[in-house]
Amino acid sequence: MPEREMPLPTVLGPRGRTFGEEERAAVLRVLDSAVLCSAFGSEARSLEAEMTRLYSRGARGSGPSRPSRPSRPSRGETVACSSGTAALHLAVAAAGVGPGDEVITTPLSDFGTVAPVVAQGGRVVFADVRPDDGNLDPGAVEAALTSRTKAVIAVHLFGAAADIDALRAICDRHGLVLIEDCAQAWLGEDSTGRLLGTVGDIACFSLQQYKHITAGDGGLALTDDPGLARHMRLFMDKGWDRTEGRIHREMGLNYRMTELTAAVARAQLAKVADVVRVRRERAGQLVAALAGLDRVTVPEPLPGHAWWLFPLLVDDNSRWAKDLQAEGVPTMPGYLERPLYANPALPGYPPGLCPQAEQLIGRTLLALPWNEGYTEADVEYIARAIRTVHDRAHAR
Repeated sequence: MPEREMPLPTVLGPRGRTFGEEERAAVLRVLDSAVLCSAFGSEARSLEAEMTRLYSRGARGSGPSRPSRPSRPSRGETVACSSGTAALHLAVAAAGVGPGDEVITTPLSDFGTVAPVVAQGGRVVFADVRPDDGNLDPGAVEAALTSRTKAVIAVHLFGAAADIDALRAICDRHGLVLIEDCAQAWLGEDSTGRLLGTVGDIACFSLQQYKHITAGDGGLALTDDPGLARHMRLFMDKGWDRTEGRIHREMGLNYRMTELTAAVARAQLAKVADVVRVRRERAGQLVAALAGLDRVTVPEPLPGHAWWLFPLLVDDNSRWAKDLQAEGVPTMPGYLERPLYANPALPGYPPGLCPQAEQLIGRTLLALPWNEGYTEADVEYIARAIRTVHDRAHAR
């Protein structure tokens, strides 16, 4: 393949982000106000209201309209905080997780999914994943339940929907809190067109640099349960309900989002539907271009996929990654270097705990960065590179 004159856009460069005059004006608006702390300003509260409207139960993403199953009432409240990890900490704390409690989740996620559980003195219980998409296997979740289980955290990996109906049913049967980690699934939908984040008791989103939209860092936690919302808001601001004087009602930390972050996030939030729309269009183009390859499994192009990354299943992800990188296409073999439970920060978990996750990481999963800045020509280049590597492997 001929060398590219310019590398693919990335989230660490202007071509791979959607920053413009709206974000510049937002920053100046806050600086001109002289109020940068959200305890005294209006930007964070406005962001919360806008996110709540976006994720109302009746809202739809940018995909085609599809019949919707009956659902619970609209999301009632959003709590803004300093990061996606902080949003998950708000959720775990509001769920009442404490010493000795167990939370079931996936080993195929960012450390921010599990750090809040450990911080609360709880124990993370890892359930295995489905081999086709890396999302939690509901059967494995059910098998991991004990009398100490308090909650389940479902991660919508790469923007593809976890089996949220099955997980909701498990949680309802056993009286558990269901937390949706939607950091990778902005405006993702399930097969019925429901927005991911509207089935669990709490949904958590991230505004970190690598996400669909960004303010550098930042998090949002949504719920339609007033009690959970109050606990999260108190935990976000040192247990302090500022409407009643300086009384710290509960244990809490300082997870406040700054006004600068909130202002940039508001400008980005207005762009997220278009970001997801373009990612879906480009992903559909790549799926079509890879049709017929016998050594690559391409994701099913479901209309609701949010395409944070573009995952492929191959026979040897290390070799594929090396060959694709040589063609100018960045790749992540396995997505992670190891399952979460194999990290030194989480001692006591044996190897082989989740065989499907270990197989994906160690052998079959290949994750390509995905970006709304890709042109049709960029996607054509990626497709040619994948076909070149495929044909080379076939010839061996």
